Amino acid sequence: MNSTSIMFYIIAAFILSTGILAVTTGKIFRSAIWLLFSLMGIAALYFWMQVEFIAAVQIIIYVGGIIVLIIFSIFLTQKSGEEMPKPLRKRTLFSLLAVCFGFAFTYLIIYQYGFNSGEAPFELKIADIGMQMLSTTEHGFILPFEVISILLLAALIGSIVIAMKVKTTEK
Repeated sequence: MNSTSIMFYIIAAFILSTGILAVTTGKIFRSAIWLLFSLMGIAALYFWMQVEFIAAVQIIIYVGGIIVLIIFSIFLTQKSGEEMPKPLRKRTLFSLLAVCFGFAFTYLIIYQYGFNSGEAPFELKIADIGMQMLSTTEHGFILPFEVISILLLAALIGSIVIAMKVKTTEK
């Protein structure tokens, strides 16, 4: 086993452990912080693969934008320090079944793909990524890009509406 494999396993273990902590912790603010570390680990994985532009986008959009939005929403709901309720056993069982199905499906896809180590690494140009993101052709990503921006706007508006205090009038 060489040093690059060891580095991959360290990064993967970090991502998995922080991801598990994000979904099992009892406090919602701590969960958001563990999610932040998990997303940073994914950015580290992109740096390890020498895809610096995608790693920078991961940090800017997910760590800098999404996590800040989630933490902002948590503070607006004024429940940042409260303990989250324990999930029902039925939901926990369904979640475990979904995780097992996800692992089995992922293993099946990886097993059927059959990685060939003799292939050259992929060539990635920033100009090609930009053209693909803003393309309106069949394989373009402009529509999903716009849908996600509207979804984030709706999440921000929803968190503000939830956090608004209703003024009560006393008679």
